[in-house]
Amino acid sequence: MSSVGQSVLRIDARSKVTGEALYPGDFNLPNQAYMKILFARRPHAIIRKIETAKAEAVAGVLAVFTARDVPVNEYGLGIPDQPVLCGPGSKKPDADRVRFIGDQVALVVAETEEIAEKARDLIEVDYEDLPVISDPLDAIKEDALLLHPDLGSNVICHYQIRKGDVEEAFAKADVIIEGEYHTPGQEHAFLQPEAGVSYIDEENRVTVVVAGQWIHEDQDQISHALDLPHEAVRVIYPAIGGAFGGREDMSVQIVLALAALRLHQRGIDRPVKIIWSREESIIGHHKRHPYLIRTRWGATREGKVIAAKVDLLADGGAYAYTSTKVLGNATLMCTGPYEIPNVSVGSSVVYTNNIPTGAFRGFGGPQGLFAAESQMNKLAEALSMDPIELRMRNILRDGSLLSVGTPLPGKVTLDQVTEQCAQAGGWKKTDKGWTKPDGLRIDRARENQNPSVKRGVGFATGYKNVGFSFGAVESCWATIELRGGSEIEEAVLHHAGADVGQGAHTVFVQMAAEALGVPVEKVHLIASDTATSDNSGSASASRMTYMAGNAIRGAAQIALEKWENEERPAVGRFEFHPPATTPFDPQTGFSKPNFAYGYVAEIAEVEVDVETGQVHLLNVICVNDVGKAINPELVKGQVEGAVVQAEGYTILENIVQKDGYCLTPGLSTYLIPTIVDIPEQVETHLLEYADSGGPFGARGMGEMPLLPLAPAITAAVHSAIGVWIDSFPLTPERVLTAIKEK
Repeated sequence: MSSVGQSVLRIDARSKVTGEALYPGDFNLPNQAYMKILFARRPHAIIRKIETAKAEAVAGVLAVFTARDVPVNEYGLGIPDQPVLCGPGSKKPDADRVRFIGDQVALVVAETEEIAEKARDLIEVDYEDLPVISDPLDAIKEDALLLHPDLGSNVICHYQIRKGDVEEAFAKADVIIEGEYHTPGQEHAFLQPEAGVSYIDEENRVTVVVAGQWIHEDQDQISHALDLPHEAVRVIYPAIGGAFGGREDMSVQIVLALAALRLHQRGIDRPVKIIWSREESIIGHHKRHPYLIRTRWGATREGKVIAAKVDLLADGGAYAYTSTKVLGNATLMCTGPYEIPNVSVGSSVVYTNNIPTGAFRGFGGPQGLFAAESQMNKLAEALSMDPIELRMRNILRDGSLLSVGTPLPGKVTLDQVTEQCAQAGGWKKTDKGWTKPDGLRIDRARENQNPSVKRGVGFATGYKNVGFSFGAVESCWATIELRGGSEIEEAVLHHAGADVGQGAHTVFVQMAAEALGVPVEKVHLIASDTATSDNSGSASASRMTYMAGNAIRGAAQIALEKWENEERPAVGRFEFHPPATTPFDPQTGFSKPNFAYGYVAEIAEVEVDVETGQVHLLNVICVNDVGKAINPELVKGQVEGAVVQAEGYTILENIVQKDGYCLTPGLSTYLIPTIVDIPEQVETHLLEYADSGGPFGARGMGEMPLLPLAPAITAAVHSAIGVWIDSFPLTPERVLTAIKEK
């Protein structure tokens, strides 16, 4: 029986249900000490002096560490622009500055958490406050204060695309739609706050047990900051309580390692444990990028989009993190899944004194696509054309050229997902094109029970890359060891890939079993430990199934060949390299941005109470081409989870920052969807048009269902109340204001 395509029970299901699975905060080692961090809690200042004597004098305090104790006081995924600890005494330029409220200033290690907290509060810091930049528009002014003086600009990155002649095309357009869109930040709100434990292991390695998304990148950044060789640092991921991009950057990894190393150097060999509070988590790790997008689209009366001009400005917060890569995706996605012959895009991301922004499920795609699909829905209204019909006249197909001048690779199924989603929602294809019946999927009887409640339906479609983009080099390793005599009795799979809750480890086992021709019960996975596995790359960019599957297939083939040659054990080790991509041309934007994509379309049905402004998402239809569903139930779970997360992003979640301070530092003020908020139904349709380069035909899909929901919801709100709302979240205040302005 084939393992691929089956809804195999998750290999960690029993341990998680029974509580046997250990998350980082669950580890308690003999004789462990506890650590607390002093956060800056001010958005911009120079630290003139740090006095630690009172903290060190507290009984039970083992050590207090500051910037002077960090060998190489810097880190960062893209640009090493962030100090590990802010303050005087390190060699990094301007490391004595704090640039956001979550900058880390000092560490206290003590016998108990209570002692560490007491001592932390006794540390005296002399701050010289500096002017605060909290608006990206202020950051790009000519006279703006430089937040990183050594870098010479507040602009982290800029891209541009130039295709065809936009102004000439606008002159020929019969309809032009202009829009200004604001997309908000978003908190990852994973259930497990940042936590971990560090110690010196039996091979004298600095070992950190923590949650993350890429063990070897964590190892790289720890070894760099501590000035240690890679082999002197070990990173282990146990069970991980969600990530969504929020664990790509450093939080407690480096400071845990620093504490264990410095204590060891003082002759104190004790594990060190830390667990952040929810408030510390919210101020201490990055958020989704807020975007300001100004755009102008032109179309002919026949429904051909012939011009798009887009300007994007993203708030990068205090440090770069993955902003350059997120901006690349938004730059590509802001013209939607359409072939537009004339395109002009300019995009920038800038430093501010807000909480840094970085990776979040969708990675720039939701922001760009919100503007693009909103424009498409408005064009359909202006042309008196069905929104499905307009899309089908412009959708990217096999051979169509993206805004960057190259076609999408492989089989393009945007037309299939769009058509099947429309049909599932009741649209009909006629001789005159696509149409929808009046009252599509709307229960008018229920609506009439309360005349203040209006219902509407909206549609959006989109696509998302699989894997790293724009020339980033990536690969993925897998090792398989076959044990037994005349037949394979056990297959041991070594793989570094992180399972952040999506079920990746189960899928690894399924793909290994399929490649080896053995039952899944015979596959034993050893995962997520730099001491036992080679580099897999990150659990991000919807890449892990695609990359790991190809690596596992390669390792299986080698191992089977050795098995046939009577090697016992037979070990296969393989590194998979995907097709190369290329960066934006700095002048034209020309590039081959990605090697694979996933495609998705969604319908949203909403209720809007015109008296209270409340928006309730009733039903969602999601059609997703996944190439091959390795584990269909896990795929459906990803769809439903993405829909709920996108609903929160669009309707509920309102992170508020003012003058660099976070006014929503807890889940009582930052509201995420609960059981009473989620849709009554999420109707999932999985299409399986195989990707020729994917393992068993699989495409990545973890992010795709999140992307189109925001514009589908705002289109549904417009359908209900006749108002376009171009900013979200759709809080009651925002909706009521829009109704009144109408």
